[in-house]
Amino acid sequence: MPDLDILCFGETMAMFVAEEIGELAEVKRFNKRIAGADSNVAIGLSRLGFKVAWLSRVGDDSLGRFVLDSLTREGLDCRHVQVDPAHPTGFQLKSRETDGSDPKVEYFRRGSAASHLSIADLAPDLLKARHLHATGIPPALSESCRALSRELMECMRSAGRSLSFDPNLRPSLWSSQARMVSEINALAALAHWVLPGLEEGRLLTGYESPADIAAFYLERGAEAVVIKLGPEGAYYRTAEAEGRINGVPVAQVVDTVGAGDAFAVGVVSALLEGRSLPQALKRGNALGSRAVQHIGDMEGLPHRHELPEECQPQNA
Repeated sequence: MPDLDILCFGETMAMFVAEEIGELAEVKRFNKRIAGADSNVAIGLSRLGFKVAWLSRVGDDSLGRFVLDSLTREGLDCRHVQVDPAHPTGFQLKSRETDGSDPKVEYFRRGSAASHLSIADLAPDLLKARHLHATGIPPALSESCRALSRELMECMRSAGRSLSFDPNLRPSLWSSQARMVSEINALAALAHWVLPGLEEGRLLTGYESPADIAAFYLERGAEAVVIKLGPEGAYYRTAEAEGRINGVPVAQVVDTVGAGDAFAVGVVSALLEGRSLPQALKRGNALGSRAVQHIGDMEGLPHRHELPEECQPQNA
């Protein structure tokens, strides 16, 4: 797997998005797409020209084939996606909203193929990637996924690779909030760049202000902490500096799901290109604002030539 830029891992689900407004029980027409925060980021980075490997599992079923075909078409290296004959591909139903509110989502993922990811699925050549992006979703899926997350992050950190971590909390998947906080913070301590949302940071650290939340992770080994502030933009802090970058105004919000993933794509891609944190947050805000103007979790992620001029890679 030569010249691999980034490794991402987690679960991609099939997603059925309502084509009508109303209760999911009454909707008659759905559009089939894919969903998953981790693969959203992988796709976004691939669209910006990075070579991205995807580690996951899908069921030996039609939805699994749909997911795998969709990811492959997005340019992800899926050679290490296992097809599981014993467990199904997860899926979800998603409502359609027109008032800018969060859509309703019903998940059918318990016992899915991806929840059976384990250290045994980790091929040595995946560790040759120069960067690992991880989130708090895989460790919430199962004990084996949790073990894989820790193994991957420890191996990549020991090998001198860079790591980014987005907590992306899913409280309903954890046995308790205390367990979630403990496990997520232990993983965040392995990352160089930690990217929580403001409310996530408050829950995970017990602190209220972005500065104090950032200090919590800096004291535990992070080199930079970026805190998402929603429409207000984002805050960053390192041992040497801190700052805030305003958000990008949006005339109409169409779909809020995936905005945080788009933000992560912007920040991680810019930092990997050697840009400064203020420049990275500016790109993250631009991508997040673009995402909320598109239906679907990853449909608004831009290709490289679609980036605003001020967000273009330095070598473009």
